[in-house]
Amino acid sequence: MRRAHLILAIAAGATNTQLATDFQLSRATVILWRRRWLTLEAKLTTADQRSDPELQALVAEMLADQPRAGAPVTFSAEQVVQIVALACERPEDCGRPMSHWTPRELADAAITRQIVAQISPRSVGRFLKSGAVPAPSRRVLAQSQTSGPGGVCRTGQDRM
Repeated sequence: MRRAHLILAIAAGATNTQLATDFQLSRATVILWRRRWLTLEAKLTTADQRSDPELQALVAEMLADQPRAGAPVTFSAEQVVQIVALACERPEDCGRPMSHWTPRELADAAITRQIVAQISPRSVGRFLKSGAVPAPSRRVLAQSQTSGPGGVCRTGQDRM
């Protein structure tokens, strides 16, 4: 909605400085959006010759985020959820001769189950980290609690 208001203000002729102040944006951001507007404005001038779906697609294109630089996501949301679910299982039930998961064991189990082709123990630790207290390197990260309703999964940090 904010982008649409910015585009309308640009089309109305507001200056970059004025828009930066009004919308609490940097001038560089306002200039970027002004350039995008000018690029698509020519396409919109032929709007009377376009169907409603075509016009809607143009407007959606204008307001959409552009691809950003950076590395692509390594793990899908589904993979992360599967790893967290694995952490909620008892290691003994997964054929692991231990009572508590470690990041290294979870990473190995995720690879064995073919959830991911490869993953580091550190990545597993980041998925399970609650943010309140840093995860200990050798203690329990996640352990299944079967005494609660539905076998509630709690992180090891909840128990410390």
